[in-house]
Amino acid sequence: MAIGAKMTRQQSAVEKALHDQTNLLPKKKLVVVFATLALTLLITFIDQNGISVTLPTIARDLNAQNTISWAGTSSLIANTTFQMLYGRLSDIFGRKRVYLAAVGCLALADLLCGLSQNGPMFYVFRGVAGIGGGGVTNLSMIIVSDVVSLEQRGFYQGIIGACVGLGNLAGPFLAAGLTARTTWRAFFYLLAPLGVVVGCVAAYMLPSNPPKGGLKEHARKIDYWGLLSASAAVILVLIPVSGGGSYFRWDSPMVISMLVIGSLLFVFFIVVELRIAQLPMMPMQIFKSPVISVLMVQSFLLGATYQISLYYLPLFLQNARGYTIIESAAFVSAMVFVQSICSISSGQYLSRMKRYGEVIWCGFACWTLGAGLMLLNTRTSSIAAIIVPLMLIGAGLGMTLQPTLVALQAHTTKARRAVIISVRNFFRATGGAVGLAVAAAVLQAALRSHLPPEYAYLANNAFYLPTSFGSPAEKAAVLDAYMAASHAVFILQVPLVGICCLACFFVKDEGLEPTDEREARKKAALEGKTPGVGGGVMGAEPASETGHDLEANEADSEDTPQSGEDSDQTVEYTAAQSGEKKGLHETTAAPAVANEKS
Repeated sequence: MAIGAKMTRQQSAVEKALHDQTNLLPKKKLVVVFATLALTLLITFIDQNGISVTLPTIARDLNAQNTISWAGTSSLIANTTFQMLYGRLSDIFGRKRVYLAAVGCLALADLLCGLSQNGPMFYVFRGVAGIGGGGVTNLSMIIVSDVVSLEQRGFYQGIIGACVGLGNLAGPFLAAGLTARTTWRAFFYLLAPLGVVVGCVAAYMLPSNPPKGGLKEHARKIDYWGLLSASAAVILVLIPVSGGGSYFRWDSPMVISMLVIGSLLFVFFIVVELRIAQLPMMPMQIFKSPVISVLMVQSFLLGATYQISLYYLPLFLQNARGYTIIESAAFVSAMVFVQSICSISSGQYLSRMKRYGEVIWCGFACWTLGAGLMLLNTRTSSIAAIIVPLMLIGAGLGMTLQPTLVALQAHTTKARRAVIISVRNFFRATGGAVGLAVAAAVLQAALRSHLPPEYAYLANNAFYLPTSFGSPAEKAAVLDAYMAASHAVFILQVPLVGICCLACFFVKDEGLEPTDEREARKKAALEGKTPGVGGGVMGAEPASETGHDLEANEADSEDTPQSGEDSDQTVEYTAAQSGEKKGLHETTAAPAVANEKS
């Protein structure tokens, strides 16, 4: 225990010694920064979601009908593998540098996807796209946390959520239009140069406040053991989970050995983060907070449900219902439009009311209701029976994706804002990968039990639908089987999002203050001191009323208030005791630029 407490103090001290990249901006500069982030996110989510409506076409063209689900799985596995690293890399090397590297990676991946000649090539390059796209999304959230105070973050992240929704809306239409008129490759050939353009815009427009020092000095701070063990564990576990039962036998030596080794590596990763890493990618102390633990579980289940909807809704619309790619995109647009509206509205509510609890409650309730109503769909249901549930699901997405992130930041310290974003995205990406794998298994099992014997091969070619049938009765039987399989996937989503809704009982809304500032304010109140802007203590009134970012004043609290750690322990820790602190920069005060009220 003593060794663990000492290591915790060392990790906290090294963490606090990192260069503070807070850079609050006035409103005019914020408009430029957010326009830049919006452009890049637009390209990222067009890439991520446009592919969903083209998967059946890509599968036929590459003769990969029985493996095309790996296009999504490979992207999510790669995304998940690198998620935790982005927060620490941006802490060490600077936000802008890592952000531009991610944009470049995405542009290159899109070009290579368009040049793919077979399924395995396409899956590898989709994995590279997952690395780049995940970095763009992750770093965008982190940059927002640098340039906007927490109390205003809900409003601006609501705008970010709307941009994500716009990308989700434009992606399917753009991909469907290009695929119908030319080829699916044109979609990627268009995105690659656009990625280069937005990267150049970001290089010129985004603010930069990087840590000083050389490459070797920065490289010494990376948690290499954590990076290697986490990456290997994610890959070794997600590959058999994604392919088990369909592409690999669950009792095969390969699957068993990969799962065992991967699980052991996860245990080793936890030990590394607790006992070895001086600057861990995932500080285990954050999970001492019950609220953070619950929010991470919600993020995992949210990611699973979201990815299932993203990849299997077009399958239902195009195969079971017989709609074209364009018509399928039109249905998805109803969900995305409502998502954008609710994302902006919930962001406004968070910034004005300084609360997030009721927004998250309402969001998961709408999502649960929408997922339940999807179960009422049949092959002959009306258009309204499809659109109304999708609109409810869109409302749930808009009121949960960004507000849950704001809630997480309100329950952690300012020094860990980049890490908490990366860890949350890791849980969401992991949930997406697992959700897709489970949904694929459920879909194939349902197809096998409902398809006519002569069409049993379609169970391994879920995205493929024959262009001709022996008789109208055979066609009806196949379409009924796809409807039954889609219904099974819809059933899977209901308990996942329902658990998220029930978990809201354990999410305590304590307002929009980081935990260290909230504890400092409470301590000052107990001591009878008057809170002040310059003293690092949050006053009773919201900080946005003063026009200053009080987050720039670091309090002594090490962890969340539930952690039970003594906040004065870090004072006793010195550079001589650490040995790892050598070469780290002293924390610099953030420029106190006044934020104009929005």
